Amino acid sequence: MRKEHKYEKAYSERRVRRYKKHYKKYYKTDEEDEFEEDDIFEQLEREHGGRRRNQRKDGGSASENRRNKKSNINFLISNIVLVIALCVFAYSSFQLVKIYLEYMEGDKEYEKIQNLAVEIIEESNTKEDIFQVDFEALKKINGDTAAWIRFVNPEQINYPIVHCMNNETYLTKTFETNDNKLGAIFIDARNKKDMSDYNTIIYGHNMNNGSMFAKLLNYQDKTFWEKNRYFYIYTPDGITRKYEIFAAGVVKDTAANYQLTFVSGEEFTNFIEKVKQSSAYDTGVLVDAAAKTVTLSTCTNEDEDERFVVHGVEIQ
Repeated sequence: MRKEHKYEKAYSERRVRRYKKHYKKYYKTDEEDEFEEDDIFEQLEREHGGRRRNQRKDGGSASENRRNKKSNINFLISNIVLVIALCVFAYSSFQLVKIYLEYMEGDKEYEKIQNLAVEIIEESNTKEDIFQVDFEALKKINGDTAAWIRFVNPEQINYPIVHCMNNETYLTKTFETNDNKLGAIFIDARNKKDMSDYNTIIYGHNMNNGSMFAKLLNYQDKTFWEKNRYFYIYTPDGITRKYEIFAAGVVKDTAANYQLTFVSGEEFTNFIEKVKQSSAYDTGVLVDAAAKTVTLSTCTNEDEDERFVVHGVEIQ
């Protein structure tokens, strides 16, 4: 049985005294009445205690109900957060798988093109094998075929080059004009496609899987440049052009490195000086006012307005 608190007992006794005082005004106070009074007030006291217990019980039930309600709300919120997290995870996983499959599809396409159009003839009398490109086969696939670019190392840069009337089409279309994030390697629309301009700009994506122009970023390291200073461009006229890299570095997409037209040899010489100043290191390669250069451009994947450029000068 619950022990009655001392304050509750005192409160009950005061109530009994008040009721007794009121009762004695109207009734006689003989022995029998006293007995009946005691019974009545004991009953009142029991009723009062019962009400207090019920109040405590009701108060406890209300508090418990509030706790249960709060617990249910927290449980509901936790479930909602969990469902949202699972949805985000599922969507992210789907996107990653989609990108991976798209990369695979693009890589297979370019591997197929390489097997179709490229022939390497081994020569025992020379240091280098003969690299031949079947441009007729390439033009049957894509009439925008302009050239082929190849690095001895990194070997991954080994692609056909296209040229069209804008610089948007091949950002998202492969050589076979399929929609793909790999896009294609393409010449700036403002350039001639025969590499005859003083500065021909060629664009390619920096893909996370290392394809397209991603390997150009190896040229941030001068040690890598020292071992891999040259690249080649083949054109449908049967000419193989060899280029020596004279500058490489990170620039803004509005930098002077993207200048295309020059009114004089002096302006071109100033352009070359600006390009060398933007280079991550000094190569010491000389470029005269009559030279033909190629600028290879790709994204850094860090800032939207940053590009990594590799500049090559045509050599005999």
